[in-house]
Amino acid sequence: MVKWPEKVTLKEVGPRDGLQNEKAFITTEDKINWINQLSLTGLKYIEISSFVNPKWIPALADALEVAKGIHRVEGVTYAALVPNQKGLERALEANIDEAAIFMSASETHNQKNINKSMQDTFPVLREVVQDSLSAGKTVRGYVSTVFGCPYEGSVDVNSVLRVSETLFDMGISELSLGDTIGVANPKQVQELLELLLQRFPSEKLAMHFHDTRGTALANILASLEMGITNYDGAVGGLGGCPYAPGASGNLATDDLVYMLAGMDIETGVDQEKLFLAAKFIQEKLDRMLPSHNLQARLAI
Repeated sequence: MVKWPEKVTLKEVGPRDGLQNEKAFITTEDKINWINQLSLTGLKYIEISSFVNPKWIPALADALEVAKGIHRVEGVTYAALVPNQKGLERALEANIDEAAIFMSASETHNQKNINKSMQDTFPVLREVVQDSLSAGKTVRGYVSTVFGCPYEGSVDVNSVLRVSETLFDMGISELSLGDTIGVANPKQVQELLELLLQRFPSEKLAMHFHDTRGTALANILASLEMGITNYDGAVGGLGGCPYAPGASGNLATDDLVYMLAGMDIETGVDQEKLFLAAKFIQEKLDRMLPSHNLQARLAI
């Protein structure tokens, strides 16, 4: 019998990773309203926006207004993606709780996504981490294309290990491993985690799956078996990477909560409130979202 964890932590990335690739622009007022709804679901971590240059991600050009406009609930961490020093200045003005830095495990995707080589990205991120820590903020790291790259195909596990070790050496508190294009399978997930868990404690690792090929929940189960208890998700299954052709949405937070509740694994998340938040953003986007749980509930 598999010994499942009693409790996991879910990190909601919908307001950032979910909306960044949407063609329909969600108004600042609606973003604030949605995040306020998410804050009351029991989620303890919400990534509210991204402080990248608005010309690259116009859907999130109002990051500062959103951060200043939301009602902050005690006990909830409000995080934002921060690409560089300029972005950090705006993020600190917005008084985010945690800065998230990001890079890829594959050279081509890193060039497309950040417009820098992997080697040239490290000094930029190191400065962001140091200044974030000096400002009293925690820092989370994202590594994209961990299980496959839209440009290079397979990704060398040694590259994943090198990036992971470098980011931890900078001082990040947690590393999120991203299946950016949704190609991973449970065997691959467990093989990578076997290597990473020899170097880093399980509580410092998180998994970030996209559901492009319908394997995200299977990969969650594989990760749970390995002792991982931190997972990213986006309500409704929103998402996709602007620099990863063919990538579909994130694993739907509501699908994940439904599965974990049935397995008696505690998340602290109210399913009804999460459903209403998913329904709200679907209506604002005016398109059907891929969350199975959302569509099943709406069909009743």
